[in-house]
Amino acid sequence: MLWIVFAGFFMQTLDTTIVNTALPSMAHSLGEKPLDLKPVVVAYTLTMAMLTPASGWLADKFGTRRVYFCAILIFVLGSVYCATAHTLTQLVIARVLQGVGGSMLLPIGRLAVLRNIPGEQYIAALAFVSIAGQVGPIFGPVLGGWLVQSASWHWIFLINVPVGLVGLLAVRRYLPAGEAGVAPPFDWVGCGLLSLCMVAFSLALDVPHGASHALLWSLVLAAVSIVAALLYIPHARRHATPLFRLALFREPNFSVGLVGNLVCRIGSGAVPFLLPLLMQLQLGYSPFHSGLMLLPVAVAGAVSKRWIVPLVNRYGYDNFLLVNTLIVGASIASFAAMSPGWPLAVSILQLATFGASNSMQFAAMNSVTLKGLSREDAGSGNSLFSMVQMLAIGLGVTIGGGLVSLFSNELGVAAPAYRLAFLAVGIITLLSAFVFRRLDGEALNPVRRAV
Repeated sequence: MLWIVFAGFFMQTLDTTIVNTALPSMAHSLGEKPLDLKPVVVAYTLTMAMLTPASGWLADKFGTRRVYFCAILIFVLGSVYCATAHTLTQLVIARVLQGVGGSMLLPIGRLAVLRNIPGEQYIAALAFVSIAGQVGPIFGPVLGGWLVQSASWHWIFLINVPVGLVGLLAVRRYLPAGEAGVAPPFDWVGCGLLSLCMVAFSLALDVPHGASHALLWSLVLAAVSIVAALLYIPHARRHATPLFRLALFREPNFSVGLVGNLVCRIGSGAVPFLLPLLMQLQLGYSPFHSGLMLLPVAVAGAVSKRWIVPLVNRYGYDNFLLVNTLIVGASIASFAAMSPGWPLAVSILQLATFGASNSMQFAAMNSVTLKGLSREDAGSGNSLFSMVQMLAIGLGVTIGGGLVSLFSNELGVAAPAYRLAFLAVGIITLLSAFVFRRLDGEALNPVRRAV
């Protein structure tokens, strides 16, 4: 059962990273500009953000095995449709279908582990499953670059088919069915309001620069997003079982952590999208070479996870996040210096620094945001937190790509546009340090060791 959940999580994380190195080749094949393929990434992450809260309810309503089987099936079908797409519109629709399946893979898999693994073995089981989240980003860019260079970009999606088919057979054979029909009423209205809020906000930031009445459209969509968010407040007060209880926000560090996560992850979400484009379109790297160049990010991120506990125990969450956020933001801004002839050793150092600091940042932010929640609010808070994570990745791609387009139009050349975009998203990440300054250090109560 653990291998089944591992495989599902691996497919999800692999597909989040494998596409980035293939974007220039996909754009050439579809007759589009590489930056115009932002929706290919955003559609996937935004769909997962919208549907993640419903996954637990679906498992309770229809049974864990049935829902997990359907999730893999939808994901595989979406992968096939992606590989057979002939236009950007078809590819975006296929990515939405992929996102529907992907949104359920990790939450349902984690739920299956929770319900079927004894308490004393649960932490070890969850740790094993979480390895997929580290392995996927390591193999994703390299595998994507190799497939594009050796075959074609279509294979980055077709590779999911044999894995998914084996997963379907294994789910039918080994995954416990789980109880069905005992789900409480689901807050579809609340889910719809928050989904409208996220979609409208994302579209407001992605209105084409040269479009007619672009500013007006952005303002209208931003207004729709704000109104949807405000309408959720009275709805949550009236509803017996709202999607997210407003009491969640009475925990101050949860609110601060949520906002800090959103702002900080914009920069972190832009980097995996912008770096392959910079390397292939401006530095002349092949897809496989650009994939290999992203290995230091993933490897350093995996290695650095063991440092987070002693550092937080020594300096506290508030001090650690303040300093580490500055390192993450500065490392992102440093990518603006990359240019033809830039020393390879310096590039690897930049990438490894970003990977290590970014990995520790995620671990610390996750802990800070969820640490103070009560047992009653833990599940709901984690679900909302997952939505914000996916939203932030999409916003990072939208903002990063939008800045490159904006600067390219203003300057007439693309090379300095990438540099300015990296500087801008690096500064956005640095701004989240001011958010983390509002953390209540006493409430976090870290165990600090003497210096």
